Amino acid sequence: MAVGRFSQALLVLFCHVLYSSSSFQPALVLDMAKILLDNYCFPENLVGMQEAIQQAINSGEILKISDRKTLASVLTAGVQGALNDPRLTVSFEPNFVPVMPPALPSLPTEQLIRLVRNSVKLEFLENNVGYLRIDRIIGEETAAKLGPLLRENIWTKVTHASSLIFDLRYSTAGELSGVPFIISYFSDPEPLIHIDTVFDRPSNTTKELWTMSSIMGERYGKRKDLIVLTSKRTMGAAEAIAYTLKHLNRAIIVGERSAGGSVKVQKIRIGDSGFYITVPVARSVNPITGQSWEVSGVSPSVNINAKEAVSNAKNLLAVRSAIPNAVQSVSDIIRQYYSFTDRVPALLQHLESTDFFSVISEEDLANKFNNELQSVSEDPRLMIKLTQDHPVIIEEDFEPENIPNDPAFLRNLVDTVFKVRILTGNTGYLRFDRFGDVSMMAKLGEQIAQKIWEPLKDTENLIIDLRYNTGGSSASMGLLLSFLQDPSQQFHFFTIYDRIQNTTTEFNTLSGLPGPPYGSKRGVYILTSYYTAGAGEEFAYLMQSLHRGTLIGEITSGTLMHSKSFQVEDTDIVITVPFINIIDNNGECWLGGGVVPDAIVLAEEAVDHTHEIIEFHREVRSLVEGTGELLEVHYAIPEVANKVSRVLLIKWAEGSYRSVVDYESLASQLTADLQETSGDHRLHIFYCDIEPESLHDMPKIPTAEEVGYIIDALFKIEVMPGNVGYFRFDMMADIEVMRAIGPELIKLVWSKLVNTDTMIIDMRYNTGGYSTAIPLLCTYFFDAEPLRHLYTIFDRSTATMTEVMTLPQIQGQRYGSTKDIYILTSHMTGSAAEAFTRTMKDLNRATVIGEPTIGGSLSSATYQIGNSILYASIPNQVVLSAVTGKSWEVAGVMPDVEVDAEDALAAAIKIINLRAEVPAILEATGALVADNYAFENVGADVAEKLAAMSGDYNLISSKMELEAKLSADLMTLSGDKCLKTTHNIPALPPMNPSPEMFIELIKVSFHTDLFENNIGYLRFDMFGDFEEVQAIAQIIVEHVWNKVVNTDALIVDLRNNVGGPTTAIAGFCSYFFDADKQVLLDKLYDRPSGTTKELWSLPELTGARYGTKKSLIILTSGATAGAAEEFVYIMKKHGRAMIVGETTNGASHPPETFRVGESEVFLSIPTTHSDTTQGPAWEGAGVAPHIPVPADAALDTAKGILNKHFAGAKK
Repeated sequence: MAVGRFSQALLVLFCHVLYSSSSFQPALVLDMAKILLDNYCFPENLVGMQEAIQQAINSGEILKISDRKTLASVLTAGVQGALNDPRLTVSFEPNFVPVMPPALPSLPTEQLIRLVRNSVKLEFLENNVGYLRIDRIIGEETAAKLGPLLRENIWTKVTHASSLIFDLRYSTAGELSGVPFIISYFSDPEPLIHIDTVFDRPSNTTKELWTMSSIMGERYGKRKDLIVLTSKRTMGAAEAIAYTLKHLNRAIIVGERSAGGSVKVQKIRIGDSGFYITVPVARSVNPITGQSWEVSGVSPSVNINAKEAVSNAKNLLAVRSAIPNAVQSVSDIIRQYYSFTDRVPALLQHLESTDFFSVISEEDLANKFNNELQSVSEDPRLMIKLTQDHPVIIEEDFEPENIPNDPAFLRNLVDTVFKVRILTGNTGYLRFDRFGDVSMMAKLGEQIAQKIWEPLKDTENLIIDLRYNTGGSSASMGLLLSFLQDPSQQFHFFTIYDRIQNTTTEFNTLSGLPGPPYGSKRGVYILTSYYTAGAGEEFAYLMQSLHRGTLIGEITSGTLMHSKSFQVEDTDIVITVPFINIIDNNGECWLGGGVVPDAIVLAEEAVDHTHEIIEFHREVRSLVEGTGELLEVHYAIPEVANKVSRVLLIKWAEGSYRSVVDYESLASQLTADLQETSGDHRLHIFYCDIEPESLHDMPKIPTAEEVGYIIDALFKIEVMPGNVGYFRFDMMADIEVMRAIGPELIKLVWSKLVNTDTMIIDMRYNTGGYSTAIPLLCTYFFDAEPLRHLYTIFDRSTATMTEVMTLPQIQGQRYGSTKDIYILTSHMTGSAAEAFTRTMKDLNRATVIGEPTIGGSLSSATYQIGNSILYASIPNQVVLSAVTGKSWEVAGVMPDVEVDAEDALAAAIKIINLRAEVPAILEATGALVADNYAFENVGADVAEKLAAMSGDYNLISSKMELEAKLSADLMTLSGDKCLKTTHNIPALPPMNPSPEMFIELIKVSFHTDLFENNIGYLRFDMFGDFEEVQAIAQIIVEHVWNKVVNTDALIVDLRNNVGGPTTAIAGFCSYFFDADKQVLLDKLYDRPSGTTKELWSLPELTGARYGTKKSLIILTSGATAGAAEEFVYIMKKHGRAMIVGETTNGASHPPETFRVGESEVFLSIPTTHSDTTQGPAWEGAGVAPHIPVPADAALDTAKGILNKHFAGAKK
């Protein structure tokens, strides 16, 4: 599109010039266009330009611009705008004299040395940082000429630098051939890297630039830091170097965007005028980016004023020099402190292999560390950031407070720390703002029992207020959790792993509590706020994960707990490492980030909201139990219903429903539990303030006035090309509605479709509806007799089984059972629409195309749960296939041809067109086989039987299926696996390899060996064409045959020979017969021509014959096929060789390819067979060996036979 747009714009420009120019201008513009066509490096943008200009000239209108410089400006603006290339300029310079600077290689060596010294500067800065400035990129020839000088004075010295600043800010000239030379110094020898592709328009050639495997002197390599400096003046080859090093991730570019020059620009005179056009004649394409530095320039990694580039590069190198120590420091800290010890090896390995190439500041380094560590550890607590502040170490090492044993003091302390009240509804309230140390809690045990648990022991529910709790000792959580657990049950609460101490402490139910336990049966409600932190949020998390309490309030603070922060050596980077893990009883580690309450409310409203939740929780058990009871009565699969009912009560007893805080969350939890336990996504609980309409959903019978509207709304029809009917309806109406609209429906819809040859029924947008009309709809697609069993319905509510049949009588004409039906489906197709689709598919009455259906149910009823506003949608019927006896529900209906729903109609039309071709394809196939198959009687029999099999192809859905079935049928009918469908692969163009290439090819294709007793061995895995073999016969003789021809016996190994052309068979056989007598090797019958060809041994051969006197053994296997079998057959028939191994493949002479009629189906038909007068054909049956042994034992067997023969001869 872009090419066409540019070309069109250019034509408009030229035509405008021509229509209003004076008489000299047509020739000027034509010459200018020719220059562009011959030299512009984007010729594809100029397509059609010259023809359009000629037409414009012939029109006779001319631009009247007499001022040449004005014309040059107009042409420049136009050509730049049309081709979007600012490098194209037209100038009027009648006195311009082109000056060609001498090529560098032609300069005297002394002058070259002086030039290089003036354009190259090398020095070493502080910390062994090399500084190399090159102002001109010398080409390959010059570099080779000055090799020793460059090596000794530049590259050998550069290699000793710890890092390098490569200054190209003043490099404005140079040669592109020098780019690989420089890039290679900053790369490894292997592998070679493709760095650029340059297209030169005048020569119309493309050259690839690669790094060099060998260079003068040592390489700087790719591991040490390299910074390239650029400026607005950096141009040409220097830009190519900067661009390549940047995109190889080998250098960081610092400075300004480069000039955006060109690979090669020429200033070309336009005809004999004083006008010149400057044209880029070559272009560069970087193989990494697919783009170029030309015009746009090289954008720096660090954009800064060119004058400040050196100092910025020094700072950058200082940052980068700190990376290895920083990596080591971070690794050491993680190794020593990180609490997930199993993740440490992966973290350390990842750090070691991380590429820090993009790091150009400490902030980048901190972000890189943080991103890499977080991605591998998946632990938000492990953080690295840049900070100017000293690290704050967050630890929870609590020392026991020095508390006197005075009972009065202890009572006052408990009263101060703990707030206990009894709220309305006999609800206990406990608040404390910090978790005390374990030893302190033990000392206060008696007072805690008297002051806290005695007053609370008879309350119905308990509120624990942590809204102001900022943390404390995590170890003391075990004591509080023990009070909230039944003492008769030993229960594991959580585990603490301390990396520093390398200790693991398990916290279980404590025995011998100082006061009465509250137990686990009553409700516990935890209040939280944004201030809840540390051990407070850990306790909230554990209560939630243990299903022991309901959380109400705000999300907790997410304070990072049990962590240490360290400053990374010699940087302002701080790493924060968690050294303690809190692991709940599910084996999950809490990673912080705040605890999300079950009910999120403002902290100040939490108490009031808790009372509302307590009231709601009083009815949760009855609602859970009521859900299970409804399932047991109504769910279609009784055994699943009983199981789910039990599981729901177990989950309630385990506290899984403590997290529900209203009807909405209860409905969501019940739905999840029902679907998870049953595997049935149709089970659904919802809440509704008013009774759902579906409880009283009865179909409304339309009035006469409404019938037309209903038909227009529900049904879409079309008769498509090829007399294909298209029938779409998006809802399954009730049978009574169908009867009411029946006469009009038949008149307006059905009468237009019933006489089509094929019908497409589009159910992609049909989400279901009523199932009562399914039998009626199905009946139209079957014959009146016999009635067909469509499906069986099992109704759980009534415990009845009902067989659904087609109807004996219907209104209107039937479509019948012989014409093809296609049903289109999508993931929206549901319920009754699925039942219809599955029925038609099971009875082989339709081909289903599209997406798997949703897996709905034929009937789902809605039931109220108790007297609440919760309702259960429960599938109460199962539809069983009349064929398989299985249900399609839940899993849905799988289409015969699965495609995206949007492509289903096109796929159906494609299949219809394919099936319409099948009769003609079968007829044409039969004719081809009858006329061409090598065995005439078999061919006629195949054709006759194939003609009667067209009905077997009714369900073919693709060309691939058609070809596969046709191949299978042809093989079954003929018994010949070579008679099959194939692909029309065009012949490869002829090759003209050199003799050297032939020699190498022969070495690969043939394998020879010499065994004990001068036994030769020859293996080749394919026969060649006679013409090709004849041309290289002398080479084969010299490099293969002469190695085995003078042996005393020969083993020819054809175990892996898959055949090939048979034209060279006579020649190869002839080597094993004597020259004085020609032998009739075989007679070949050709079916298409009806002729028999005699195959004789050849009187003259290249090289010596093996003759008839020496022993010959041929090795075969089940893979030996085609031409190889013909050779084996001939040699066995004439008694010239012993066959050892397995019966051959039973293939054929090389088959011919035939196109089947006008279709794109092709047949591979064996047209020739060997002489059968002396026995059965080898085609289709194979050649049986004299000595049958497994193929892998054939060689040893043959050697054994020959060695035994020679041993006997010596005696």
